[in-house]
Amino acid sequence: MADANAAVAVVTVSLVLLGLLSGLSVLWSLLPVAVVVLIFVLASGLKGRDELAHLNVCVLVLGDIGRSPRMQYHALSLSKHGYNVTIIGFLGTKPHQDILEDDRIDILPISELKGLTVGPRIFRYISKVTLQSFQLLYVLMTIEDQGYILMQNPPGLPAIAVTWMASRIRGNQFIIDWHNYGYTIMALSHGENHLIVRLAKWYEKIFGCLSDHNLCVTSAMREDLCKNWNIEATTLYDKPPSIFRETPLKLQHELFVRMGSAYLPFRPSSAVTKEYMELTAFTERNTQTGAVTRSAGRPALLISSTSWTEDEDFSVLLQALEEYEKFVETENRLPSLVCVITGKGPQKEYYKKLIDSREFHHVKICTPWLEAEDYPVLLGSADLGVCLHKSSSGLDLPMKVVDMFGCCLPVCAIHFECLHELVKHEENGLIFKDSSELAEQLKLLFLDFPGDQGKLGIFRKNLQESRQQRWDENWDQNVLPLIKEHCD
Repeated sequence: MADANAAVAVVTVSLVLLGLLSGLSVLWSLLPVAVVVLIFVLASGLKGRDELAHLNVCVLVLGDIGRSPRMQYHALSLSKHGYNVTIIGFLGTKPHQDILEDDRIDILPISELKGLTVGPRIFRYISKVTLQSFQLLYVLMTIEDQGYILMQNPPGLPAIAVTWMASRIRGNQFIIDWHNYGYTIMALSHGENHLIVRLAKWYEKIFGCLSDHNLCVTSAMREDLCKNWNIEATTLYDKPPSIFRETPLKLQHELFVRMGSAYLPFRPSSAVTKEYMELTAFTERNTQTGAVTRSAGRPALLISSTSWTEDEDFSVLLQALEEYEKFVETENRLPSLVCVITGKGPQKEYYKKLIDSREFHHVKICTPWLEAEDYPVLLGSADLGVCLHKSSSGLDLPMKVVDMFGCCLPVCAIHFECLHELVKHEENGLIFKDSSELAEQLKLLFLDFPGDQGKLGIFRKNLQESRQQRWDENWDQNVLPLIKEHCD
């Protein structure tokens, strides 16, 4: 109970101080005290701890559940081992069908509160954080008794402090899965010295130390957490689940037909017609025999996926494609390209305007949003992946590359500090530093396409022979023992 009282005191005082810093009156700044008292009244009415609570696990995402694949994988792994899972988060994008169909997994949606829409920026931000704190604390205090709360960070403000306090009151084990640092992402927009960024760094460091256990995505992050924040963590690398694999040609054709109904680059040239053949830009199916073959002279399929945020500069890819266009005009052994950029995010419209302003003759670009079931099929059908993720902290790895490797898809990835933990230059892909280097790599990899004797074929063969560890095996080795030790 002493831990619970300390948790309440620390969080309440922090909220009061944040309110005063944002310019609120003393009366309004004391509002968190009243809310916490109300929560305690609610908590006092809760029944005694459920004997089977150790079989209940809460997976918390203060973000869109459908766009949080790692946390969905956690939920599926927990369910597979007999745990009942409650996922808390925003329902913006449809979660994976396996999540929706699993009887052991329940989704508890929460609203994405915006806070006030007028006043100084820091005032609006503080109001948003305060409202989210109250909402999340209420949900965590009133859900069914849990043995364990697994929380994604970022976003961790205000989730870390609120979850810690709720776990102390209710006796849950609290673990943070560190995907990155939230303050470094905020610094992309505000700058490192902004007051909000400095407060977020202080908050993440202080409250991050209070979790019971920690996971992280790279060895570099594990070392940084230990050295700078005195946090001990277990490295759980992102690994592809079994749905990410090379796509059989028949399934490729079926996907291309569906994509062609909405996106011109997947449709065959209007000049090409064949009797008894169903055509796409990449494949053709004999309607009498059902046999599917690749189209002669097909374009190469290049794919990149993104959240359209500040840590990915897609002007690098656009400039590289412009240079590649010039290469094609002077080098007749290079194929045309279809470049598919998937995902949703705040900068998508900005880049769509840039794309529309380009006049390509040998490159076609489309920016679809794919359902969770179609995305791995498209990856498994592509010829090359491109990753423009530049970690804000330099300590996380792009899950999109993990998925691409699961499909044995070679990758060109932009360089950052710990990328070597995933991409092995000249083994499973290439690492570039700017658009000119990427353009040269595209030229090198697509010479004599679609032959498989060049570097592109070698990289794919290396991925096929690597026998990569999959998510289930990785999770069972690193997370399951932790849960069994502390929750059973």
